[in-house]
Amino acid sequence: MKIKDVAIIGSGVSGATAAFHLAKLGRDIVVLEKSKKENSCKICGGGMSSSVQKYFSFDLSPAIEETINSVEFTWELKDNVIADLPGLSPFWIINRKYLDNLIINKAIDHGASLIEEFFVNEIKKDGKVWEVKSNRGEKLLAKSIIIADGSNSPWPKIFGLGARIPQKAKTISITIKGRGNLKDRTSRFEFGLIKHGFAWAFPTKDRVNIGAGTFIGKSSTNNKEMLEVFISSLGFKPKQEEIQENLLNVWNGHHRLDGEGIILTGDAASLCDPFLAEGIRPAIISGYEASKYLNNWLIGESKNLKGYSLSMKEKWGNSMAWGKKIAQVFYRFPLIGYQLGVKRATAPKRIAEILSGDLGYGDIAQRAIKRLIMKGK
Repeated sequence: MKIKDVAIIGSGVSGATAAFHLAKLGRDIVVLEKSKKENSCKICGGGMSSSVQKYFSFDLSPAIEETINSVEFTWELKDNVIADLPGLSPFWIINRKYLDNLIINKAIDHGASLIEEFFVNEIKKDGKVWEVKSNRGEKLLAKSIIIADGSNSPWPKIFGLGARIPQKAKTISITIKGRGNLKDRTSRFEFGLIKHGFAWAFPTKDRVNIGAGTFIGKSSTNNKEMLEVFISSLGFKPKQEEIQENLLNVWNGHHRLDGEGIILTGDAASLCDPFLAEGIRPAIISGYEASKYLNNWLIGESKNLKGYSLSMKEKWGNSMAWGKKIAQVFYRFPLIGYQLGVKRATAPKRIAEILSGDLGYGDIAQRAIKRLIMKGK
């Protein structure tokens, strides 16, 4: 049996990104997807910084459904604050299914192979080779593994990688046809209705992705009721029977994301922003970085994959450490947080820069936390 260079578990955005770059580098890649591409449905708000375009040599525009130029913030549906985003196309709303398929197809064009309906139920190391088996008894061999199968992946715990105690954000979401009263090229963030979290509305081509998330503590039992209130404020009729619930791994500390010939990426690595729930950008960054460090390891330029974990700490984790601290304070004192973190004269610009990827949480955190704590006493 031929031994592949890399077996990637999951064809979502992080796995597809890694596959594309590794295939471009000439590596022999196989991507294992438990479902069929045309049947896949990603639960995702779809917000993505346009800065991720730099990680690809092809145009991502086929997956873009709306370019966001401004963000509207409200507290309990009033007290509006509008932030204009910098640049010509600073924030995109994308169709996740289209984005994932676009990237994986580009990877296939460069020589990667995709096996659909391959549900991985065993991964084990035999000497220097990894053995991957499906629930139907199918087997393949690979020199290395990328775990990219999302927040519900069992493999990080099995291999002792990633967050020791994953922090789960509890989200509910719905997609409604039409635009309601949402302004063109504008996203909406609502603080105050959802305890320990916020609600959002992201416009797509002909629909609006609407959701709410709880980011610290327990989810409130009336979150669905509050989401219906938010939906009504957007000019839609509530449709509770269509609301989907989900658990999302958010960043919860610096942890090893690599082992001997194995790497975690995307939601499986618990990289999602613990404050604003941004998950696509860290998924793409991790897929790109994984491909770089794995390739160097495969050709013998590095003895291990520790550089990947260190790189993700520098490029993402250090900012998220501050993001977590901001979230813990902001969502405990949400009204004060809104007054000081959103309504301040300079705040909308800072939030816009974070959303567009031009600013990290560490750039604003120390001053913001000090103001929130002093005001909360």
